[in-house]
Amino acid sequence: MVAEAGLRLDGRIVVVSGAGGGGIGTTVTRMAAEAGATVVAVSRSKANLDEHVGPLAERGLSVVSVSADASTDDGIATVLDQVRTVAANTGARLYGLVNVAGGAAPATWMPSTRVTREDWRALFAANLETAFFMSQAVAAEIRNNGGPGSLVSISSISGMNTAPYHIAYGTAKAAVVAMTRTMAVELALDGIRVNAVAPGVTETAASATYVDADPERDRTAIAMGRRGTPEEQAGAILFLLSDLSGYITGQTLLVDGGLNLKWTHLGADNTSLFLKDESFRSTISRF
Repeated sequence: MVAEAGLRLDGRIVVVSGAGGGGIGTTVTRMAAEAGATVVAVSRSKANLDEHVGPLAERGLSVVSVSADASTDDGIATVLDQVRTVAANTGARLYGLVNVAGGAAPATWMPSTRVTREDWRALFAANLETAFFMSQAVAAEIRNNGGPGSLVSISSISGMNTAPYHIAYGTAKAAVVAMTRTMAVELALDGIRVNAVAPGVTETAASATYVDADPERDRTAIAMGRRGTPEEQAGAILFLLSDLSGYITGQTLLVDGGLNLKWTHLGADNTSLFLKDESFRSTISRF
């Protein structure tokens, strides 16, 4: 009962940026709402929100969809305006933020010798800048309201070790770890905790664009012998949002089934064994 109470988020508003993809963000939205939070679910795509988040509201969960571009100041302002409206209507207070928005399309895989400034800046904008400026805005709102709060961002195993043929993405995700540590120090005395989760290979629609199904390879590469699920990533995020992690800040929690402990996922040519097929591997490694 004590653990269950510590995981509750009743009376709290949690913003989930990147809620509409049907993967980790949507799952966090559902689980936070099931834990009693009012979730402001943010996505650039109204269609995605309607498809993946709409059914959660239809189930009676306290979820408010907001179609906004979190990579822009106007989008962030739209989110905060909705948060204030929800607070006024429900009496709940802004408490949490989960930065899931980001990722990288298959076309962004390439040798470091081929990365352009445009490639670099686009991946940093999607995976670092969006998380930082959303965190900045939400932290200021929480502080103005007297706190406390909890911010959680998605990094990646690619930001915790090496990311061959994906240098811009890996470096941006490593920067999320650095951002998390610095913001944690600056906001600690305001009662705002700042942490991150670094997922390993997780079964989502996004990862399926370049990771194929190969149970034997998974057993070889991952200590636990399988890929993770969105629920397992969301569980770690919910823990970091909750009072059970009340004395944890500035940390990045690896949720990877022990992939980092073995780190055997690189083949003889130093490309990832998780890549979907030989043609894709050949394309990205071309000088």
